[in-house]
Amino acid sequence: MININQKNSIFTPVLIGGSLILLISFAIRSTFGLFQIPIAEQFLWARSEFSLAIAIQNLAWGIGTPIFSAFAEKYGDRKTITIGLLFYALGVFISSTATTPEAHQALNVLIGFGIAGSGFGPILAVVGRSASPEKRSLALGITTAAGSAGQVVGPPIAALLLSLMPWPSVFVIFAIISLITIILVPLLKSNPKIEKNKIEENLSDALTTALKDPTYIMLFLGFFSCGFQLAFITAHFPAFIAEASSPIVKGSLIGLVCNSVESLGALSMALIGFFNIIGSVGAGALGKNFTKKYLLSLIYTGRTIAAILFILLPITPFSVAIFSMVMGSLWLATVPLTSGIIGYIYGLKFMGTLYGIVFLSHQIGSFVGVWLGGIFYDIYGSYDIVWWVGIGVGAFSAIIHLPVKEMPLTERKLKLA
Repeated sequence: MININQKNSIFTPVLIGGSLILLISFAIRSTFGLFQIPIAEQFLWARSEFSLAIAIQNLAWGIGTPIFSAFAEKYGDRKTITIGLLFYALGVFISSTATTPEAHQALNVLIGFGIAGSGFGPILAVVGRSASPEKRSLALGITTAAGSAGQVVGPPIAALLLSLMPWPSVFVIFAIISLITIILVPLLKSNPKIEKNKIEENLSDALTTALKDPTYIMLFLGFFSCGFQLAFITAHFPAFIAEASSPIVKGSLIGLVCNSVESLGALSMALIGFFNIIGSVGAGALGKNFTKKYLLSLIYTGRTIAAILFILLPITPFSVAIFSMVMGSLWLATVPLTSGIIGYIYGLKFMGTLYGIVFLSHQIGSFVGVWLGGIFYDIYGSYDIVWWVGIGVGAFSAIIHLPVKEMPLTERKLKLA
């Protein structure tokens, strides 16, 4: 039984603080899809206009992650995460006053950078450096799972608030919560002994070495589909459910829990978040004893099969719930494995920046997934084409991880010498 008072406990202040920050950050981020319909209906926007705002947010998140990670490695984790939370709060607060698509799109750059500064890049890096090698994979899994827990609580709270007040007021509340989260930053004090464990002397050398390595390029390309699938579902799934299953919610077993298609959308996101907790911790634990690249390939294969079955079978509240649970268990399970591979192969000193660049691919996929969802919906009146594109890129990721050389770069160089 784990005792948090034990000296060798995995539940250190760094892990607890980092997990809570990710929980709050992702609780807010996971709600943006619920604002799509009320904002579009109020201002009579096309679906693609608000979708583009969320897509820009995801792209800014991806661009900002290596920037914030490099800043953290040079000037300190706590300064970086504080700046990120300030950006987050400011972007969400000003968005509450935006009345044009262009304003929302511009402000989502600020929100995206805020998520980057308080998200996976800096947080996983500081947790990874503070955990011992034998506990690192599990620690990364637990921290990732905290982000998943945010997705459990975020959408239902947002749905409740939206039923009580207009959407701008909900944005103001979320901005205040982001600001208060700064009180957790002092917990993120890294272990300097682990931080000194390094392979490369400077960031430039680390980047040059990684970018010349085919394995790093494969990890970069493989992460694209993860972002595509997750962002598309986060942004469009509530609206997709509202339109695809509306005639059959009432009277169904799921209807006992959800009295409307809107609440079914919130329930689906909460189910994804809940099962994501299990999947993220499970992936982190499995990554300690099994080859991570094979686990990643299995995750992408599972997502591909789940999406194919969901689209081909009739869409019912029951199928929505089953799909949400399956997809949730595979949702962010890729994160502790991908970040763990990068730390294992290239070392921990610049893990945040190297992971941040790979994460940029994830967010490029997020941009494309959200944006294409809105574009194709406006053109064809459905999301079918985007579902099949997501299935295709998922299959690609399942294949491209197989040739990854999961071995520390120093050992690989010695073998070639």
